[in-house]
Amino acid sequence: MSAQPQSAAKPPVTAPRLFEMKAAGEKIVMLTAYDAGFAAQCEAAGVDTVLVGDSLGNVVQGRESTLPVTLDDMVYHTAAVKRGLATPLLIADLPFMTYRDVDTALRSSARLVAEGGAAMVKLEGADYVLEVIDALDRRQIPVCAHLGLTPQSVHKFGGYRVQGKTKSAAERLIADAHAVEQAGASLLVLECVPAALAKTITAELRIPTIGIGAGVDCDGQVLVIYDMLGITPGKRPKFSKDFLAGSGSVLDAIKAYAKAVRSRAFPAPEHSF
Repeated sequence: MSAQPQSAAKPPVTAPRLFEMKAAGEKIVMLTAYDAGFAAQCEAAGVDTVLVGDSLGNVVQGRESTLPVTLDDMVYHTAAVKRGLATPLLIADLPFMTYRDVDTALRSSARLVAEGGAAMVKLEGADYVLEVIDALDRRQIPVCAHLGLTPQSVHKFGGYRVQGKTKSAAERLIADAHAVEQAGASLLVLECVPAALAKTITAELRIPTIGIGAGVDCDGQVLVIYDMLGITPGKRPKFSKDFLAGSGSVLDAIKAYAKAVRSRAFPAPEHSF
């Protein structure tokens, strides 16, 4: 059976639409996908945004981190996912060191958009990244920022650890969130930060926030689809939930996830920090 999407029953989700959803209090449902087949399931389930994450290094390639993922990998998987979508906004990660300076970031992003079909690119951190966000925004390439636990910084953090737990760390995260917004980011992923801190950031920002291990008060939620289906080898992350258990199919599991996000049933306190 072909993974090609059917004609969209509703208009495609755009970056401006995400702002409208935040203003209206509508929860944004995001999932990762890495191929056309899972993308088509996200399409059929009514997911709002699909992220081609460099997490493919872990769940598809079987690597210990996201660091070995290449730009060619990301272009290939983004193009595959694009073929399975009609409605959701497609976001693609810029992998490790592909946005180390403005020129490199522009070339990398051009490939993800032109060859991969992405409508938005995602990058991690603040600091020097602010200049990159500004350059992309001025060239009409929407940007999703990513703060908190940023997997490409795993060696600096000394592992995958919750961020923003101390007063000074929380203040830095709030300042960085405002900085990426001011630089031109259209969306912000908050990963593994205390729920109360994520709530504060979400309330203060104009741009939508997407949480993963960041509590229920973000404007939307994202999970790695393999975690959400309970098929990732090893221990499932605390912030995830197996929605396939008790569901009749992958499609039903994704629908259950989307319903839980929109009703604020997920994440529950046990999925947050």
